[in-house]
Formats: sequence, C-alpha cells, structure tokens
Amino acid sequence: MAEAVVSFVVERLGDFIIQEGKFLYGVSDQVELAQTELQLMKGFLKDADARQGDNETVRICVAKIREAAYDLEDVIEIYALKVACKREGGIKSVLKRFGCMLKEGVDLHKIGAEIGVITTNISNLRSSLQTYNIRVLRESTEGVTSVYERQQQLRRTYSHIIDRDVVGLEESVRELAVHLVKSGDSHRVVSIWGMGGLGKTTLAKQVYHDSEVRQHFDSFAWVCISQRCQVRDVWEEILIKVSALQREEIAKMKDGEIAKKLYLVQQESKCLVVIDDIWSVGTWDTLKAAFPLCEETKSRILLTTRKEEVALHSDRNGFLFRPRPLNDDESWQLLEKIAISGRDEINSGISTGISTRKKDLGKKMLQYCAGLPLAITVLAGLLARKDTVDEWDMVYKNVHTYIGRGKGHEQECSGALWVLALSYDDLPYHLKPCFLYLGNFPEDSDIPVKKLTQLWMAEGFISASHETMEDAAYGYLTELVERCVVQIGEQGSVRKIKSCHLHDLMRDMCLEKAKEENFLQNVDFSHQNRTPVSSSMVTNATATVKVRRLAIYLNSNVDELVPLRHHKDSHLRSLLYFAPGIWNLKDEKLVRSLVKKFKLLRVLKLEGMLTSVELPNEIGNMVHLRFLSLWYSITRLPSSLGNLRCLQTLNLKLCNCQVVPNVIWKMEQLRHLYLPLYWTSHPKLRLSTLRNLQTLDYVSSLCSDLTDLSELRNLRKLGIRVTTSLEKLEEILKSISSTLDGIRSLYVFSWLGTNSGTEVTQIVLSCRHIYKLVLNGRTVELPNDRHDFPNLTKITLVHCDLKDNQMAVLEKLPNLKTLCLMEETFEYKNTKTLVFSSGGFPHLECLSLICIREAEDLKVEEGAMPSLCRLYIDRCRKLKTIPDGLRYVTSLKKLTVAMPRSFVSRLQVGGEDYYKIQHVPSVVLTSYD
Repeated sequence: MAEAVVSFVVERLGDFIIQEGKFLYGVSDQVELAQTELQLMKGFLKDADARQGDNETVRICVAKIREAAYDLEDVIEIYALKVACKREGGIKSVLKRFGCMLKEGVDLHKIGAEIGVITTNISNLRSSLQTYNIRVLRESTEGVTSVYERQQQLRRTYSHIIDRDVVGLEESVRELAVHLVKSGDSHRVVSIWGMGGLGKTTLAKQVYHDSEVRQHFDSFAWVCISQRCQVRDVWEEILIKVSALQREEIAKMKDGEIAKKLYLVQQESKCLVVIDDIWSVGTWDTLKAAFPLCEETKSRILLTTRKEEVALHSDRNGFLFRPRPLNDDESWQLLEKIAISGRDEINSGISTGISTRKKDLGKKMLQYCAGLPLAITVLAGLLARKDTVDEWDMVYKNVHTYIGRGKGHEQECSGALWVLALSYDDLPYHLKPCFLYLGNFPEDSDIPVKKLTQLWMAEGFISASHETMEDAAYGYLTELVERCVVQIGEQGSVRKIKSCHLHDLMRDMCLEKAKEENFLQNVDFSHQNRTPVSSSMVTNATATVKVRRLAIYLNSNVDELVPLRHHKDSHLRSLLYFAPGIWNLKDEKLVRSLVKKFKLLRVLKLEGMLTSVELPNEIGNMVHLRFLSLWYSITRLPSSLGNLRCLQTLNLKLCNCQVVPNVIWKMEQLRHLYLPLYWTSHPKLRLSTLRNLQTLDYVSSLCSDLTDLSELRNLRKLGIRVTTSLEKLEEILKSISSTLDGIRSLYVFSWLGTNSGTEVTQIVLSCRHIYKLVLNGRTVELPNDRHDFPNLTKITLVHCDLKDNQMAVLEKLPNLKTLCLMEETFEYKNTKTLVFSSGGFPHLECLSLICIREAEDLKVEEGAMPSLCRLYIDRCRKLKTIPDGLRYVTSLKKLTVAMPRSFVSRLQVGGEDYYKIQHVPSVVLTSYD
C-alpha cells in the first residue's frame, strides 16, 4: 500500500502545483523537488511492498515511507490553509495584508525547512531500500523461502486428494458435467469463478472424478497455477499426463515444440484439462497457445478463478458457473460432518441436553460464516478438537478471531483471512485504497454506490483522463466486484449496481489490512446505549499513530462528537459519523468545536442529527473539503460556505434550513448538489458557474433563475420543484433544451395544491432521454406517445392524481422494467380497479404497489406482465385479495406482501388464494391488524 499512498500524494502535489499554485507562493520549488523525490521512490515500492513479510527492516522502512508521504501532504496543505485564510476574504483581508507580512515570512521559512527535512528523509529512505537490495531479494530466491512462497505451497492443489467432507454440490456437479460432455463445440472452456473460500477447487475435484466425466474423456490433467506462473512448467505438467511421452523426452523439447505437441494431442483425443486457480488474463494469454480453442476438438478445459474477467476472456462462448454459498441446512451438515460425526453423543441417536446445546451454539457460529465453505471448514476443524459445551461456548465468544486467524494466532495461515488476503494482494495499487475505504462502513451495512464513489473522489482515489471521475469510480467498483472482493447488493432497472457490501470475513480482512497500513480507524459507540460517549477512548486508542480517516458509530444519544477532546493538532482528513436512524446531540456547541478543530478535512459526513444546530461561520475555514453531507436539523447556513471552493459534493437534502445563501456559485468544482426540498434564496441562487455539475436536486423558479441551467451541460440528474404556474415555461424550457437533452434521471415535485399538471407534463416532455422518472404531486396526465421515451426503464409515481385511463399509457412504454405506484397515484373517486391488460408491460420486471388507498381491486389479464419477476404489495388497505390472474404470471420469482392479517391468511398454504401463488419460488408474508 505504500506504493498507492506515494502515488496518490504525487498526484495531489501535481494538482496543487497546477490548480492551487497561488497557495504555494514562495515554496513551490521545494514542493516540486519533494514531488520528484517521491516519483523516484515509486520505482522501488512495488518490490518493497511485496517483500515486507520477509524482512522486518523492510517493513519498518516501508511504513516510514508511507508516513513521510502523508507528512509532506500535511505540511503543504496546512500552509495552503494559512495562505488561504490570509488572502481570501476581499477588502477586509487586503487591509490586514501589511500587518501579516512579517508573520508570513516566518511561515515561508518554516514551511520550506519542514518540506526540506521531509524530502531529505524520503531520499534517505530510498537509499535504505537500495541498501536492503530489494531487487536481489525479488530476483534471487536461493536460500530464501518467502511468506508468499509458503502461502503458494499451501495453496497448491492435487487431483488425487479428494475432499471427503462435501455437501450441497450434487446439482452443481451435474450441471458442470453436462456442459463438459455434451456434443458440439459451444463450450471449449467451462469456468468456475467466485470469491476465495467459496469451494471452487472442491467443486472442480468433484467434477474431475465424476463417473460420467471419467467415462467420457480419454485422458486427464490437473494443474494448479500460482500467481507467478511458469508457462513451460505448466505445459510440461499437462503433456506428461495426457500423452505417452516421458519427462526426459519433454525436457529436451523447445517451448514451441511442447506447445504444438500438447495442441495436437488434444485434437487427436478427448482430454480434460483442469487449470486450477488462474489469476490473470495475462497468464491465460501465455498459456492458450497450447490449447485448440478455435479448432474442431472434443477436448475440454475446466478452469477455476477468482476473477470474472479471466473466465470471460478464456472463451467468449464458454460456460461460466458461479457457485452459491451454502444455505443454513447445508452449512450445518458440513459442520456436523467435520466437527461432530462419529461421536457417541450423535451416534446414540439420543438428543441429550449437551448435543442440543452444541447444535444451538454451532448454528449461531455458522451465521458468521455466511455460507462460505472455507470459513465453515476452519470453524469445524477447531470444534472437532473441543469436547465440552464450555469449550464450544468459548469458541462462540471469540468466533471472529478463531475463524479469521485460526486458533490462538500461533500458526501463520491457519485461519481463513490469509486465503482472502491473496485477493487483496493481487489488487492493482489504485484499487487497494478504494477497497480499504469500505472498512469505514458498519458491519452488514448496504453501502450506497453513489455516495461511495463520491467519497472516493473526495479522497483523491480517482483520476480520470478520457472519462468522468464518476464513470472511472464506477469502473473501479465493477472491477472489485469482478474480482470477488465486493458483493453486489441492489441493482437498478438497467442492472447498474446501486448498493454493495462486504462478506463478513472479507470485511475482517479489510479492517486487518487497514490497521496494518494505518489507513483508517473505526470507533464503535453504537451499543453503549446507557454509557456516556467519551472522546478519551478514541484518544487512548490513537495515541501512537496519526489517524487520517476515522469512522464513528454513534448511538441515539450523543454527549460528545468524538474525537474532540485532547486533539490539538489533528491530521484527520476524513470524518464520518454513522448512526442508527436519527440521533440527539446534547450540546449544539460541539458542532462548532468540531468545525474549528479539524481544518484539514476533505470529507465530513454528519447525518441524522435531530438537535437544531446553526452551522457555524468557521465552516468557511475548512477550505480542503471535497465532500460535505449534513442531514436534518441544520437550521442555518452561513455565507462563509462560499469559501469551500474545492467542494465536489454538497448534500443538504434533508436539512431544515429555509434559506440558502447565494454563495454556491463560487464552488466551481461542485459535481453533486443536493438542496433542501423547501428553501428560498434572496437574491435568487446563482447556478450558471457550476459547469461541472452532474446532480442538481430540488431547484425551483422561486429560488433560482431556471435559465442558468443552460450553462450546466454536464447535468445528468435533475430534481425540480414546481410551486406555482410558471410564466413563459415553454420559452424557458426551449432555452435550456441542450441541458435537458442530457438528463438521465428526472424528479419533478409539485405542490398538492397546484391546479393543473400542465407544467409537469411540459417538463417531462422536454427530457426525452431519461432512464428514470419520479413524479411527486399533481400531474393529471402522462405524455401519451410511447416513442418519446425510448430509454425510460424506471418510474415512481406518488400523489399524481392521474386519471384512471393513464394505466394504458404506462403499460405501452416499450422498455419499462421497474414501476412503483404509491399513494394517490390515481384519482381517488374514480379509480376502484387497477387493470393490467393482456400484452401490457411487456418488459416489466419489478412492480411495487405501496399505500394505494384508492384501489379496491386488482385485475391481471392472462398475458399481462410476461417478464415480471418481483411483486411487492404493501399497505393497500382496501384490497381484499390477490388478483386471480397472477397465476398466469409464471415468470414471477418473488412475492412480498405486507397487508392486514385477513389478506395474508388467504395466501398461506391451505388458504383460499394459495393456488394463485403456489408457483412462486419465494413468498414473504407479513401481516398486521
């Protein structure tokens, strides 16, 4: 990670020199020299990072390099902050200029000296790395057995060693076997891919030894690929196993001759070659010359990998299989096989109190494993050596440590984390900090992708050349998903990832690495419901290190906004508060203290605060802020907010402030602006300077001049509030048409008292390329030409008061995939029955009906919604029963119902309406009185 830290600091220094040179007046030469020294250092760090585990001295040196890079960034940004405070502020600061010259001269000398000391330190550390002969350690392995190599030896797999303790693989084995033995040439390569510990190799072995597979192929070869693959060795290993050639004969052949011979053998006979644990596309490209992928052949390749990219690249027509985690029953079966099977208490068949208690403890521990076979096996292997309930209870109390690292930490690689860490070690430097940043978020939380990417950008993790930073950040996330270190949560209507999360064990590994790298720290007060929060706990925990990123998990009552006390010279760059729902701050003065103490912050996330607080003027001194999110009871925004020229994301969406000062126009780097729903500005808020803006939520004609939008050519998401009838609306929309053409997500909020929905319709018609549409408030009629919206895939409607014939407009939209109808979507008096017509909604996959009090009946005609996968019905109180036509929707995979008890009872097994939903694989029923 030192390579990543140094690389990012080099980039930031470059940005400072180019974009903020005025803040470096007098020290720019020293900064450029330091930047050059760091660039020279980068050449050594890839080797040094890889060798830390082998040499304690190198590890300490790498840590010092990382800290020196951070220190350099601190010194420069502290100086820039001082200059900014002196030179910004208009006439008042100019009048004080002469009085500050002497002090500034002292600062110049001091800052230059500090930069010089750090630069010398970096140069000395670079010399030390050369002294430690990093490259010789890498290139010559004689007499040296590295941690990496020991891990590779432990990871090596052998086809003759068959796992006896296997559960839940029968269907997977059958499916893979069918694709291997079936006739035709569609699948030359069959790939098994997924995260570390998911059981890919175990599954491959089961297939390799399957009776049908053994009868079908003439010869077999199994090779395990290390991350440092030697191509000739792999080819030799396979050729020995699938041909009659002896090792001595093959050793005399040239590389090209081996590849050609192996190629021909696979053409002439039916060979199954298993390539286990292949890590990169490049490795496959070096190997593939020996495989007849484009020729007529009955030979097949079975490949396992952690990366979807490798699986896709190996054969574009190949079959990709991703094993699923074990379910609860399968997890218990596996644990029982290893930990309990054969013991008297089980064989006796008597359900004693002891065995019942062990089963209860075992199932609780299995929840932590989340179906990961590796974790279950590690846990079961430990429990197999524990005889008493008390011993099992002790493991339960320390289950995280036991599964992650193994018993007592005494054996390197004895737990599960080292296996998962291989995926982290393989990440390119630009992805490592992005992955580690996920450790900020609480355990089991769904992480919103939009917020995550905004935080990455604010931290400086994202650099974009030919694409926007948002697209680059999403690409980084996609790569982390494809590498199986991050899991997908919710996906949108066009399959874009909306949220993500970490497997519990992957999060443990993430936090372990973050601690090693001094990357971030978490402080959890969320469970201290009755204990006052004390910032001294944080101080004690962080006394020996400079904490730069801090995530604090709060409970509902907060006595202090830790970490305020005892922090005289904080190096914090990122401060994120997480709380369950909303929380009370006992002393509003603490917000002022927070803002005054942490002037170097790039990220401040302070959300969910219920206490009414005026944002202090000192917020304007936090000139390095890139991300500022303030939710709920911020009642006043100072004009000093305009000093935050570096802001990329400003989120005031749920604030209670009614006046927004007209200073936003100064934030020319702003990319995402979320304004309160109800706000005013006098004079009107100027927006025309925000040419980088991509998100603008809740703008209105009362508070700003809508013609300013004509300058916002990068705008992609627009939220607009319609308060009164807009004069010259057609003329305004025409003047901003070039901006509206780029809108992809549109939210229109109109007052319930508005007499006509004409304005709403005009606005919607002006945004013809939208993918997502949310209408909240009186609309009356929807645009009825379906060809006007070829991209529209998601619609949410609430309080629209639509006429009952508008369902016919919705069901004709050609690409609509997600539809959410909420309260008062339709006219209350005239809409009694919602009809889903035959042939309507041809591509709809998800339908949500929430609090629709106007509808008394649903009618689904045969042939309606042929692609529907998910149906959600919640608090539609007048509905008496599920529609009979739902039994015709055979595509339905999940039904979720939250309705009165009488409604739900009809859907249960044996109920009157059960026949309508008995074909649905997943049914979730929740009832209330």
